[in-house]
Amino acid sequence: MNQQHTQITDVMTIAIPVTDQDRALEFYLDTLGLEKRRDVPVAQFGGRWIEVAPSSATVTLALVPARKETPTGVDTGIRLKTADAAAVHLNLRELGVDVGELLRWPGVPPMFDLHDQDGNRLEIVQDA
Repeated sequence: MNQQHTQITDVMTIAIPVTDQDRALEFYLDTLGLEKRRDVPVAQFGGRWIEVAPSSATVTLALVPARKETPTGVDTGIRLKTADAAAVHLNLRELGVDVGELLRWPGVPPMFDLHDQDGNRLEIVQDA
């Protein structure tokens, strides 16, 4: 059997649909503490190509304009890592972020979910 292999070598970025890129950028930078990696206008895209990430991450999050085929309010499946989930949970809750319950299960790192300003769901997981 002849198998063809692609030249895919890594994951580069994951898109998160947002209704207002400036508001989303403020949330991901100022509230979640990520850094801006790229912010360039793309006329045919109807907005800008914006990438953010934790300072040590290689994979970025692209804050892309929502469209009919890519609506907001999705479960992104994104898990962000932290050294202290309880401290981050408390801090985000105090900042008024929509956070879920801090989950602690035997044998599983502490974690919780949060929703950004467009209702997109992400999770914060403690590095085990």
